[in-house]
Formats: sequence, structure tokens, C-alpha cells
Amino acid sequence: MSFTPIAAAAPRQTLSTAEIVFAYHARTKHRLERYAAGPETLDWDAQPNPFREFADCVRMTLPLTAHQLDTHFSQIYTPNSIRPLPLTIASVSTLLELSVGLSAWKQYGPDRWALRCNPSSGNLHPTETYVLSLNVPGLADGLHHYVSLDHAIEQRCWHADDSSGPARLWIGLSSVHWREAWKYGERAFRYCQLDIGHALGAIRYAAGALGWTAKAVDGLDSAALAARMGLDRTEDFADAEQEDPELLIAIDAHPAAHADLGTSAPDAWQNGADRWAGHANRLDAHPLYRWPVIDEVSRATHGEGITEDASSLSYPPIRQESGGRAADIILGRRSAQRFDSKFRMSADVFYHLLDQLMARPVAPWDVWGFAPRIHPVFFIHRVDGLEPGLYALPRHQAAARLLRQAMRADFEWQTLDSAPDHLPLVRLLSTDCRAIAKTVSCHQAIAADSCFSLSMLSEFSPVIDSDAWRYRQLHWEAGLLGHVLYLEAEAAGLRGTGIGCYFDDALHELLGLKTTQFQALYHFTVGRPLTDDRIMTLPAYPGRSRTSAPREEKQ
Repeated sequence: MSFTPIAAAAPRQTLSTAEIVFAYHARTKHRLERYAAGPETLDWDAQPNPFREFADCVRMTLPLTAHQLDTHFSQIYTPNSIRPLPLTIASVSTLLELSVGLSAWKQYGPDRWALRCNPSSGNLHPTETYVLSLNVPGLADGLHHYVSLDHAIEQRCWHADDSSGPARLWIGLSSVHWREAWKYGERAFRYCQLDIGHALGAIRYAAGALGWTAKAVDGLDSAALAARMGLDRTEDFADAEQEDPELLIAIDAHPAAHADLGTSAPDAWQNGADRWAGHANRLDAHPLYRWPVIDEVSRATHGEGITEDASSLSYPPIRQESGGRAADIILGRRSAQRFDSKFRMSADVFYHLLDQLMARPVAPWDVWGFAPRIHPVFFIHRVDGLEPGLYALPRHQAAARLLRQAMRADFEWQTLDSAPDHLPLVRLLSTDCRAIAKTVSCHQAIAADSCFSLSMLSEFSPVIDSDAWRYRQLHWEAGLLGHVLYLEAEAAGLRGTGIGCYFDDALHELLGLKTTQFQALYHFTVGRPLTDDRIMTLPAYPGRSRTSAPREEKQ
């Protein structure tokens, strides 16, 4: 086993959790002269298994039911426009299929790989999904692990208490850091958090398509999360990669009828009569590197997930078109690999995409109570009616002043007559910025050949100083923004691509940022895709009947 070199340890004082986060973030920046520490070589035949499974527990294969859903995509944004489906094993199956299930298989020559509804950095998928259920018809009370490979659940814990009351459902998310670190090294923790944001968005959209709400549960510390997802049972992960608890999402299938339930968490499985089963599979039998800083920043960002009050945010309702069936758009979402560099986007489509990024008390932004802290900076290349150049979209009123104080003094801050009155888009600089966009996004052509690319600029050091756990949540917000762009681009007949590789401080210098008050957390790009006809698209679950009932089997 080989290891990346680690500098000789110098005497060090105890750092605060915020200082550990700042040190990690600075250490894992890509720079023009060097990339963040990562593996020196990759053997794709030795890639970690992207599918976690638990042996020696009961497995239930779920029915494929998403095709039966007739919800239009635009209805997800309109409260009370969808009659909620009853909470049953069939509807839970639809929720999982549309959020964290497979959407297709791809094949090129001898290589074959799966795509999922929740996008992932490098398609490595560090996110694991757990289902916690009480009184759901057809689904045993307790804890279940979801296996996207087979669209199945594995029962990890049978909850013994007899309970009465409405059906309740929660979705738990965790991260296997090694899946990302195998390829990306020390920067992998960032990507795991972005993936959680995408998964959170995927779950909220899928819940909305069923007429349900979904909201992150606050007030649970990391130990409580681990206990509810069985991640603290070290004997069940012997010789297997550990999972880091991220968050719990409360699903409400009847929000009008059960408003009093709020987002309370289920009790921990501590009853002596509760029965546990299952042992996690090992994903990588021969890891070649270790990245201790990932464990350090993970520990430093464990917290209770305290929310803010974002109730003051208010924007006019979005003008909606049908956009087609929600299931078709969600299952059809893909990451573009190349863009048509001559295609121009209409101003109407562009403004609609931006409008969807403004936080409102509807899906997907009602998934938590945090005020927006991510403010996109756009590199606009080909949008009708807009000059090519650099633009900014402050997502709350005070952000415009803070950004203007922090950025270059010679930026224009010009409002646009063509933009909707409530949309705070401003032009910073008129210029052909294709080469700049490509350079700061690690020389990737997709940032220049698209209609526009963007950097998600986050309010940073003041937020982290207040609570180091917010380092995770800020990345989740960036991932959630990316997920909105993915689905809205798909609905418009376009495609998006998330970009995790960018030169952090080169971008900051371009914008004139001299402190860590703001930091870039994610890049993204949108345009008309060019497809490679040599790559075959295959069904997500070949040979599976779309109408089969759930079936149990011992694994």
C-alpha cells in the first residue's frame, strides 16, 4: 500500500472546528500551477464498487411504478396542484425510483456504467440512502437500506414497538468518502457534500411529483443521525468502508392533514426487542492511498444542523409552462459531455432558468429553512439580447451590497432593462469571456462552448465562523442549485453539466476578492448538447416488469 507524502508534523496548537475547515478548504484548492493532492494514477478496472449492499438480511425488490405518474413537471412548483398519493410501498418505490434510482445504463465497447437520477461527481456516487418507516402499508416498520442497482430495499432493523397513527416516512443520506477520494484525493469531501445537495434536490422534486413535501430534519447531531441509520454499528461494517451521516429528510404525504407532525425525527432504534441484520460489503479490497484530512474535516463539521429563518424571502410566482411529464424529465436528465458552440439560447429560457434559482417557499427551496448564501456569477456567451460578459445574481437583497464591496471597483453593476423587474441580475463586465471561463474551469471546453457557465459564489467565512457544520450545508445549497439547473435545462430541451474542477483563487482574483468572505464552491454550465452516437443507452432495469409486485427474498 502506498501513501501520499505528508509533511513532517510541526508543533501545533489546538485548532477550532472553523479553523480546521478553513485550513482544509485552502489546502484543497486547485491552482493554476498545481492541482489539489490526489492519486498519481488511476486503474479504472479497480474502481470501488459503486453499489453498497448488506449481506444476511431480508431484501425486497420494489415495483417499477414511475411510468404510471402523470404529474406535469411545472406542477411540482405549485402547492396543492397535485392530489397526494397515499403513502404505501408502491408510492415509496416511486419516490426512490425518481430520486436515487437508476435512470439508464450506458455502454461503449466493453465498458458499461450506470446513470442515476441523482447526479454525482465523476459518476462515483458516494451517497447512500436509507428508508425509515412507521405504519406504511406494505413496508415493515424500521430501517431499510436502498440498493439502486436492483431497485430493492434491505431491512436492517425491525422496529418492535406497536405504533398507531399516520404513516410516516423519512429518508436518510450518508456518504462513503472513499468512493470520491479514490479518484479525487483530498478534494473528495467537497464533492461528497455537493452530491448530498443533488440528492436532496432529487428527493424534493420526486416527492413533489407525488404531491408530497420533503424537509430536512434539524436538531439532530451526527451521533443521533448515525444511530437512526445504523451507521454506528461498527460490527456491521467490519472490513468495510465507513459511512458518514449527513442528514435526515422527513416526507409528508398529507401536509394539509398532518401539519402538526412537522419535521420530527423517529425515535432511535434502542428497544431491546428491535432486531438488526446485515453486514456491509467491502467496496475496495485494495485501497492505495489514504487522505487523513478528509476524516479531520468530517469530524470538524459534525453538528446539529440548526436552521435559520428564511421567511422574509418573497418573489413573485414563477410563470410556468407544463414542461412535460415530471417522470420523463427526471429520468431523462443527463450530464452533457460536449456542447454545440454555435447554439444561442433565447432570453426567455435564460431568465426562466435564473428565476428558478431564486428561493421561494415552494419546491425545492422549502426543503429547509436556510436563507440563500450562494450567489451565481455568470459567464454569458450566447444568450439572445444579452451582451457576452460577466454577470452576477445576488440571491438576497443584502448580498448585492456585500458583493459590490468585496469585488473589483471597476465592475459596472449595470441593471438590465430586458430582465424581469424582480430578478436582480446585473452586468459586471461586457467582454468575450469564453477563454476565461474555460481557463478557470480547469481548461474544460464545456465551460466555453455552452450558452453560459457560472461559478457559485458562497458567503463563506462569516457563515463557517458561526457554525463549522455550515461548510456541509453551503455545499448542499450549491448542489441544490445545480440540480435545479439540471432539471430546468432538461425541461427546456437543453442540458447542463456540473463542474467540480476549477481554479479557486484564480477565479477570486478575476473577481477582485481579496478575503475569504466569499468563496467559489461549484461551477456549472448549460447549453445544447452534442451526443456521441457510439455510446449505447440501455434500460435502467433490463428484464424487469413495470407492473411486478414487491417480492421478498433472503440475501
